[in-house]
Amino acid sequence: LVASVAFFCFVASRSRGAYTALAGLEAAITALFFLLYLLQLDKKLGWLCWPLADIFNSVISALFLLVVCLFAVIIKTNDGTLAGGVLGLVLLVLCVVDAVLLSRKISLGQRTGRNTPAK
Repeated sequence: LVASVAFFCFVASRSRGAYTALAGLEAAITALFFLLYLLQLDKKLGWLCWPLADIFNSVISALFLLVVCLFAVIIKTNDGTLAGGVLGLVLLVLCVVDAVLLSRKISLGQRTGRNTPAK
């Protein structure tokens, strides 16, 4: 939702293409991951570790958002660009939180269960 609002702020302010493209791509990729999990396609396509792909997406998005949204806030050609940049920085924080929460939840080859000694 935040990525969509940032996208519409950049579109309304007629900002540079990089601002609009990044916010639009992030909104589209997030919607695709949401649909993937909602329709439980991640279980049908088990050959790929989807939480790891989601973490990778969040980290890469956070790096791009940091650069592009800082430029948008610093340059601030108009109020729409400034609002989009601030919303992009909020989205940056959400991407980092998403990556951290998913990395805590993922278990790569670890046993899931109690470590009780055999009797």
